[in-house]
Amino acid sequence: MRLHSWRHTRRKLARGLLPLFAPLVLTPLATPVNKGAAMSKPDPSKIRDRITNYKLMRFNQVSFNLYSYMNLQETGLKFEVFDKALTGYYNMKRNNKVADKPIITIIDFTKSSNEKRLWVVDVEKKEVLFNTYVSHGRNSGEEFAEHFSNENESFMSSIGFYVTDKTYYGKHGLSLKLEGLDEGFNTNAKDRCIVMHGAEYATEQFIQQAGRLGRSLGCPAVPMEQHDEIIKAVMGGTALYAHAAHDAYTSQYLDHMTAMAELVHETKKEIPAPVKS
Repeated sequence: MRLHSWRHTRRKLARGLLPLFAPLVLTPLATPVNKGAAMSKPDPSKIRDRITNYKLMRFNQVSFNLYSYMNLQETGLKFEVFDKALTGYYNMKRNNKVADKPIITIIDFTKSSNEKRLWVVDVEKKEVLFNTYVSHGRNSGEEFAEHFSNENESFMSSIGFYVTDKTYYGKHGLSLKLEGLDEGFNTNAKDRCIVMHGAEYATEQFIQQAGRLGRSLGCPAVPMEQHDEIIKAVMGGTALYAHAAHDAYTSQYLDHMTAMAELVHETKKEIPAPVKS
């Protein structure tokens, strides 16, 4: 029954994505022809660069279509942040890092903590499930998060791609463990006990009293009245991306070639093969 359910979910996801993605799979990579030019040996490096640029352009088109469909600009989520999160999501799928659950959590630490800077989106349903406040570490900054660390007892937030893990009940109630995937940026998350949890200081009321959102010891804390729903929606191996204006940040999960390959793979499953006459 579990295998059947997994296959059903996968087919359902592909059907949901097909209207957005199928034209990209079926569009050929056209090559301009100059009949008057002499035939020359193609440069392999130029061909690779051209294919890479083409796939980057096509993936960005897919990403923008989805971004526009969900009206994410109206919620304050910047396209460049969503595009990176979606790229990472498909890379993580390609590398079997996430479960078959089309949920992405996005945190934009470039925004003020007084703004709703956490989003949970369902790629299958093309819906924004949550858009709310999220805290940063006390040593990352005051109103804005400006400093980040992967070190224990730094009390700073860590950036990059995570996969959600198991839940437990602690002093903040239901909490969610996070596994960092970006070496040097967040891979010490478990040792640092970086988890998603609810907090009374992550509310509009706290902002009104203190002039800014409260800060954690490095955990992404969300409003207490929403934390149960959010955690239950994203638990169990889903993707989370924490974005920041950090020039040194790099990630293997920001590979558009891999992301496009996975996207095409998912879409082709639902495109019927031509009928032979």
